[in-house]
Amino acid sequence: MKVMVTGANGFVGSALTTMLSCSGNYSVCGVSRRPFESAADEHIVIEGFGPDDAWAAALASVDVLVHCAARVHVMSETATDPLTAYRQVNVDGTLALARQAAKAGVKRFIFLSSIKVNGEATHASGAFTADDAPAPADPYSMSK
Repeated sequence: MKVMVTGANGFVGSALTTMLSCSGNYSVCGVSRRPFESAADEHIVIEGFGPDDAWAAALASVDVLVHCAARVHVMSETATDPLTAYRQVNVDGTLALARQAAKAGVKRFIFLSSIKVNGEATHASGAFTADDAPAPADPYSMSK
């Protein structure tokens, strides 16, 4: 079974890629916006994760796609409208990728979001729960 992991050089993506590769049960393709090293069997560099990027060739033999990639951790923001810039990748790019994956015959699309959609800190009772209302506080978390 071939598993593609986008954001394979990120915090979650790199750990997932290593775990899947070390299991010996999967052929793993890691995808990132810049060259990277990982335990993946195959590496693909795609410059952007926007709504206009073409994924057909990369998705041709993929069974499962785990989408971890996102616009995140922009330390020196240059966009005049950061929320729109985040949404272009994190919403529009993700929807385009999901549609292309379905068209390519990918059997499962797993989307990982962010705990930040729940807010910047847990409440006094402890961890967030499924019943908590979303409380995003910045353009990144609003786009997720």
